[in-house]
Amino acid sequence: MTLSLPPSAPSTPVSARTWPDVLRRPTAPFGHTAVARALVRRALLGLPVRCRFGSEPASGSGPSLTVHAPDAFFRRIAAQGLIGFGESHMAGEWDSDDLPALLTVLAAHIEDLVPAPLRRLRGAWTRRRPAAQRNTRSGARENIQRHYDLSNDLFALFLDETLTYSSAVFCAFPARQESLAAAQHRKIDRLLSLAAVGAGTRLLEIGTGWGELALRAAARGARVTTVTLSAEQQDLARQRIAAAGLSDRVDVQLCDYRDVQGQYEAVVSVEMVEAVGAEYWPDYFDSLHRALAPGGRVALQAITMGHQEMLRTADTHTWISKYVFPGGLIPSREAIEEHTARAGLAIVSDQGYGDHYAETLRLWRERFTARGQDVADLGFDAVFSRMWEFYLAYSEAGFRARYLDVRQIVLREGAAR
Repeated sequence: MTLSLPPSAPSTPVSARTWPDVLRRPTAPFGHTAVARALVRRALLGLPVRCRFGSEPASGSGPSLTVHAPDAFFRRIAAQGLIGFGESHMAGEWDSDDLPALLTVLAAHIEDLVPAPLRRLRGAWTRRRPAAQRNTRSGARENIQRHYDLSNDLFALFLDETLTYSSAVFCAFPARQESLAAAQHRKIDRLLSLAAVGAGTRLLEIGTGWGELALRAAARGARVTTVTLSAEQQDLARQRIAAAGLSDRVDVQLCDYRDVQGQYEAVVSVEMVEAVGAEYWPDYFDSLHRALAPGGRVALQAITMGHQEMLRTADTHTWISKYVFPGGLIPSREAIEEHTARAGLAIVSDQGYGDHYAETLRLWRERFTARGQDVADLGFDAVFSRMWEFYLAYSEAGFRARYLDVRQIVLREGAAR
């Protein structure tokens, strides 16, 4: 098979071992491709999208969906649903002049894309999550490493100088009115204040990232224990902390959250619960409670989705779980409330700011696409670049369509279980 990648794509060789399902077009059951063709075309006709399939004239208005290889495009969707839609983009079989805008339209009309009578047959074109992605101790370590250990240099290409890989909080829109680093510091400082972190506070951070929150906490005079499953992140976080002269106040451990020892006056965990998996949410919230000293506070930052949407996707293998975040599941507010209460914790503050995540992702995506040759120079091929751009645009669209939200939540000890 020849990929339909644009001529300007970096020339790093594409490996069939790395991308078997992108290089190999799937075979759909008899008749399924024709059904997918009819359903997709019918759904798109009612949306503000400008579509062009092969040599056909373009129709409609709005962000474009230009399908270069219609047969392959519809065959992938027939065989793999939304996974096939994403893989078709990775293969260069379709493009858009405004990818996040196109995906925002699709996300906003997600319930309209399949006729109601056929939604009951959803199981016919979706697959269950692979058992290998379960977040056991060994599975969680492998899942985290598949994403966060790709390359520190890769993340440095599109993150700001704080190396913060979570939603910023901006003072105003558009976000270009201030630096991304300033907005990330505002987010971190707000979380530390919500957790009442100050001089002498014993702080536990679950999910180190590259160490910026630990640095900001230590600069306040806190004693920080921060845990991660990423060896790449641990190494660079330690280097950054040492360079700041704060190694005596910060202990960066390669440790599963379930194995954390001791109690702390404050616990902070930023966009970690999404990586835990629904099966292990009870363990995660029990670990928060066990680590919290009497009178202490937990500050969480969590991506959320609607409860019914969460239930529909809980066991589904998605494009994101296949290629970006294996083992992950975004919780609903209701799921967080349920597991918080079961763990003996109570929510005392909860604020959402999804628009800020859309802006954060826009800035990451613009930085990433501007550094295409640098990505290739790190050894990542054109399929990876298209995958990563799709991931960032797909995520941005989820927040712009309000399918997703991000929240800062404060917990304290609640009623006994």
